[in-house]
Amino acid sequence: MKRAPMTLRGAELLRAELKRLKSEDRPRVIKAIAEARSHGDLSENAEYHAAREQQGFIEGRIMEIESRLAAAEIIDVATLPATGKVVFGATVGIEDQDEGGTVTYQIVGEDEADIRAGRISITSPIARALIGKKQGDVVDVAAPGKTRSYEIVSVRYL
Repeated sequence: MKRAPMTLRGAELLRAELKRLKSEDRPRVIKAIAEARSHGDLSENAEYHAAREQQGFIEGRIMEIESRLAAAEIIDVATLPATGKVVFGATVGIEDQDEGGTVTYQIVGEDEADIRAGRISITSPIARALIGKKQGDVVDVAAPGKTRSYEIVSVRYL
């Protein structure tokens, strides 16, 4: 099984979702199925079919989360040595060399990526370009239509 990097925060969020699915959602849907069964003919019972579909979704999500956690290499960003280099989990401030403007991204695992929250996947082109570089370095990233240049203005390990 291929190990996938994941931040401690990402693992905690998945564990919380797994706990909710197992302790709240699964029992609720089992109860709904039992109640729908008590209404008789299942072939025309929309409540029963909806509950079974929901149950399938919940069970699939539980298996997916358990699989991702089993394959995760959990990295606590706060324990990373402050070498100044961009590594998985680092929060990086970059300045667009062509258009100006600064953005900050944390480099995270694929499951945790959320561009609106400032978290980019380790597999994204910009993260791959940043890994191993340090503050002051300029990186080129192939973007649709042209190559963009960014200067690394800060590297933090939060």
